[in-house]
Amino acid sequence: MTHHLSTHEKKSSKIIPLDHELKEMLKKIANTIRGLSMDAVQKADSGHPGLPMGCAELGAYLYGYYLKQNPKDSKWPNRDHFVLSAGHGSMWLYSCLYLAGYKISLDDIKQFRQLHSCTPGHPESHMTEGVEATTGPLGQGVGNAVGVALGTKLLAARFNTEKYSVFNSKVFVLMGDGCVMEGISSEVSSLAGHLKLDNLVAIYDSNHISLDGPLPDSCSEDTLARYRAYGWDVFEIDGHDLDAIHEVFSHIQEHQERPCLIVAHTIIGRGAPNKAGTHKAHGAPLGTEEVKAAKEALGIPQEEFYVSQAVLNFFKNKLPADAAKEEQWRQTFEKWAQEHPDKFNDYETMRHNKLPNDIEKRLWDLSIKVPIAGRKASQDVINALADYLPQLIGGSADLSSSDMTMIKNSPLVSAGHFIGKNIKYGVREFGMATIATGLNKTGFFIPFIGTFLTFSDYMRNAIRLAALQVAHVVYQFTHDSIFLGEDGPTHQPVEHYAALRAIPQLQVIRPADSHEVRMAWIAALRYQGPTAILLSRQNLPDFAETKVPYSEGVGRGAYIVVKEDSKPDYTLVATGSELSLAMNVAGELRKLGKSVRVVSMPCWELFDKQDEEYQESVFGGDLGQRVSIEAGVDLGWHKYIGRHGIAICMDRFGESAPASALAQEFGFTVEAILERIL
Repeated sequence: MTHHLSTHEKKSSKIIPLDHELKEMLKKIANTIRGLSMDAVQKADSGHPGLPMGCAELGAYLYGYYLKQNPKDSKWPNRDHFVLSAGHGSMWLYSCLYLAGYKISLDDIKQFRQLHSCTPGHPESHMTEGVEATTGPLGQGVGNAVGVALGTKLLAARFNTEKYSVFNSKVFVLMGDGCVMEGISSEVSSLAGHLKLDNLVAIYDSNHISLDGPLPDSCSEDTLARYRAYGWDVFEIDGHDLDAIHEVFSHIQEHQERPCLIVAHTIIGRGAPNKAGTHKAHGAPLGTEEVKAAKEALGIPQEEFYVSQAVLNFFKNKLPADAAKEEQWRQTFEKWAQEHPDKFNDYETMRHNKLPNDIEKRLWDLSIKVPIAGRKASQDVINALADYLPQLIGGSADLSSSDMTMIKNSPLVSAGHFIGKNIKYGVREFGMATIATGLNKTGFFIPFIGTFLTFSDYMRNAIRLAALQVAHVVYQFTHDSIFLGEDGPTHQPVEHYAALRAIPQLQVIRPADSHEVRMAWIAALRYQGPTAILLSRQNLPDFAETKVPYSEGVGRGAYIVVKEDSKPDYTLVATGSELSLAMNVAGELRKLGKSVRVVSMPCWELFDKQDEEYQESVFGGDLGQRVSIEAGVDLGWHKYIGRHGIAICMDRFGESAPASALAQEFGFTVEAILERIL
């Protein structure tokens, strides 16, 4: 049943009520949040004042009293994490961070939504200190928070001892009606309940208003029952009642055994006399007269961006106590490090993403039997890396036996057992991707996650946000072409190479053989952002020509694997499994007396980062007829092969048939390509 704390629970929890003076200060802080938010949105003539005004008491309580954070060291490892999933309410978070003493100034607040400010329209973790995750598309912040909470449980399992608790923080996420309605919240909340994450607290700003109007126009579900069914504890409070807020948070702090949902009933735009409680307060400035009337009703001075000296002094005086929490942890940490040097070594490796100096040699020394499918070669690499990279954590969307992501010598992560390195995400691709980003946001993990390439569509917006905030996540996408065969066009990726390459800051690598698979992982581990590795289902041969150092091959993005005898008549460029086809075509052309260059191009993004001299050495000058061979759409290829280049590609969806029949049908044979280009 839904929790309303009884008198007995309050007593058994030993809840000490907020003293009168503190409560009065928190009320002042709440109104300060309202005033700053109204003014910033009004000045920008853009933004969402409703949530900041409705959740002001929650912000005052969390940042003025409850959260274990140190604004002067925003990344200390055992801090409480706070994620604003309802990212449109960013002025709420910026106001809280500014008041608490993070690196946001009042001038930054005044530059809300302006070019190059650290107070953009939605929170962006790579721009603003104290912002834990880039949010905006609703619901994804819930997934990020689940990932951080799961990551913290994994860290606790690895590093805590009977004597020392190095990781014991909690993760809080504020979500709104939109987050609740987006399907992503169902995926991640279901998994959080399954894993019994007892360090995760979701606060639901239940104001019954969405951007278009009253919530009942579009939603009448019983959200409380839904979360109870997920295995969460559910509490209901008046989100404006500081005593009620304090009671439920204090209870959870002492007694949490599973994820908790706090349904905070609030009034959107609270204090605005004509717009509070309506969708008019949601996504637009209140207007000059309404702001004036709201300030009068709330007892806030009419001065723009007003912050009382009493509020400033309160937070200034609070900073030493915040720093003391971290210092107390550091003293514990130092004793732990001295007594557990092996654990400390792993901690440092994870914290700083240390890679062995000889990692490339280790991967070249790895024995992989060929011919082998790209997915299986990658599994061999993953299992080798997992032996000496404690930061690596894997998982799959119910496909680990097919996308080959299982770390064989490690157990599964499960409720109460967080020592393993394998996470079964279930058939929750979108949720998996947001959780992976959250795992990386702990600052300790490089997560890799797997599914079929065609299902990257389910994950696309989460991949985009990972790229936007440069999150270090590796996506293992298998079954990478029509040659997966009989499953047919629903499972055969065609447009997906181009779709992923279109995402800025995402590194997309399609290796041709086990040699390139090894080096693709070097690229993924060294790049401090997201990488998608696209891998074949079918077996592929190895080529002596691809067994070159990373800096001469995959690390260049594109490199010559067959050098022409004289001025080229043809230049063939291929990725992935089609490199084998290109090599065979080149052999036939040479029999006809043609001079041929063959280029392997596993990663466009890496090639585009090379200097002009190198790029010219691969694609510059008269290279004869340029031909690209890739079993996907031709979008983007003409940048490299020119307007008159020939793209051997897919210009339609596939078919259900064996791979050999599909090669014949779609022209991916030596004979068909020769006929096309000669």
